[in-house]
Amino acid sequence: MSRPSSAGPSANKPCGKQQHAPSPAAAPTAAATISAAGPGSSALPAAAAVISGPGGGGGGGGPVSPQHHELTSLFECPVCFDYVLPPILQCQAGHLVCNQCRQKLSCCPTCRGSLTPSIRNLAMEKVASAVLFPCKYATTGCSLTLHHTEKPEHEDICEYRPYSCPCPGASCKWQGSLEAVMSHLMHAHKSITTLQGEDIVFLATDINLPGAVDWVMMQSCFGHHFMLVLEKQEKYEGHQQFFAIVLLIGTRKQAENFAYRLELNGNRRRLTWEATPRSIHDGVAAAIMNSDCLVFDTAIAHLFADNGNLGINVTISTCCP
Repeated sequence: MSRPSSAGPSANKPCGKQQHAPSPAAAPTAAATISAAGPGSSALPAAAAVISGPGGGGGGGGPVSPQHHELTSLFECPVCFDYVLPPILQCQAGHLVCNQCRQKLSCCPTCRGSLTPSIRNLAMEKVASAVLFPCKYATTGCSLTLHHTEKPEHEDICEYRPYSCPCPGASCKWQGSLEAVMSHLMHAHKSITTLQGEDIVFLATDINLPGAVDWVMMQSCFGHHFMLVLEKQEKYEGHQQFFAIVLLIGTRKQAENFAYRLELNGNRRRLTWEATPRSIHDGVAAAIMNSDCLVFDTAIAHLFADNGNLGINVTISTCCP
């Protein structure tokens, strides 16, 4: 199968801590050349709470009564409008404020009274343990209600939380909906090359650059966009490694419908990695931390490199239901 691609370096532009070189279309046998450079509350909705038995437990969804909402509203922080959850502290007059806001305040936002000494409100803590609270992302579509002990963990992985810019590096602070991710990338990170087709070549140039380096490009096929990332970093002191991974510009559930293969070929050697792509919600850092990607050191890279450039064959396929 021929591999669609683009070729030829051009002026680099920064994207996060990396730089990319967009290129004009070329013959099908060429490769995409990616250049790199060195390191580089919303208010809660009106209807969501559900009463459970003592001790709470389990999440749920569906319509709730005004009485349930009236009960959960008693826990609203007057500063950030998130919920005041155990351990619950009050001012001397009995007003509540969440622990995050309390750390930034010198007096009660309701009565201006003193917040010291710290006074636990054990009665409200018992009530909180008998209530299911809505996810903080209910306004963007999440219908789950959860016991307060389960709420933080769920919200860390909630599919309805805002998406961050998937570009490696910490310079871009953009957040938005999934539908807005590609528009953001096309306007704010125009230097990222995009290739069409399920079978392409990702050519990373100048892999001998010192320090931490990223190479990024996009692959479009099967009606979806995939982000290909190659990172070079010292995960362990004095030991530089390369990490290659494919991310889907989509949800975790959508990602389960695809598989990808990364393959290094050359000098009668082959190194292959096959896996399910990660959603951009999960990001690159977690995959690198768990080595859940193609990992190889600089010695391996040099076995497959050609004049300091490394070509990675990338194949995306669909999974049978």
